[in-house]
Amino acid sequence: MKVYGLLGRNIDYSFSRSYFSEKFQKENINAEYRNFDIAEIGKFPDVLKQNKHLKGMNVTIPYKQAVIKYLDGLDENAEEIGAVNTIKIESNGKLTGHNTDFYGFSESLKPLLRAHHSHALILGTGGASKAVAFALKNLGITFRYVSRTPEKGQLIYADLSEEIFRKYSIVVNSTPLGTFPSTEECPDLPYENFTEKHLAYDLIYNPSTTKFMELAAKNGAKTINGSKMLRLQAEKAWEIWNS
Repeated sequence: MKVYGLLGRNIDYSFSRSYFSEKFQKENINAEYRNFDIAEIGKFPDVLKQNKHLKGMNVTIPYKQAVIKYLDGLDENAEEIGAVNTIKIESNGKLTGHNTDFYGFSESLKPLLRAHHSHALILGTGGASKAVAFALKNLGITFRYVSRTPEKGQLIYADLSEEIFRKYSIVVNSTPLGTFPSTEECPDLPYENFTEKHLAYDLIYNPSTTKFMELAAKNGAKTINGSKMLRLQAEKAWEIWNS
């Protein structure tokens, strides 16, 4: 039996295992999907040694960047993004890193875009934010990162004036703030600056309506969570494992 799995930390809540287990059952696929919950990335080689039938893996927080040094190669998208969320185990045993997050984000965002959505703010600078940035660049949307510990060219939360919000009408939360069970948390934004012209995209999918989404919607913003992105990136990962 082929084995696939998710590499991450504290991933009991994970979407991937339930999604793929259901898919395998529904489509009569002789495969199993497991969670590989490791305390630190140094344990990754042990996962490989102990699971000889592994054919592919998804990667989630906090290992999307840290896992790269253990791989034999990256596809060109993952290389440019600098983060991996899908690993294909080749027939010769080599590990190739891919990124399907950018595809899921891009394809779920496209139907919501309007002519005025030309500038975006990305909240957070972790592995998921890099896939968002890559997708926005490919869509021709100018973006700025917002961080609590900014690097050159990045904004801090205190910079987010009404003027900035007028220009940047897409706001993407790529931080984990608001994820179950800490559902009362949200990024520290001036939510009164959201308008009906804004699109507030939260990569979080549990809960389905986050505090970030709720507060943005109160001021007229269109909101979307990460569930469609997840389904799209999961199917793209399946395509890669079977190519």
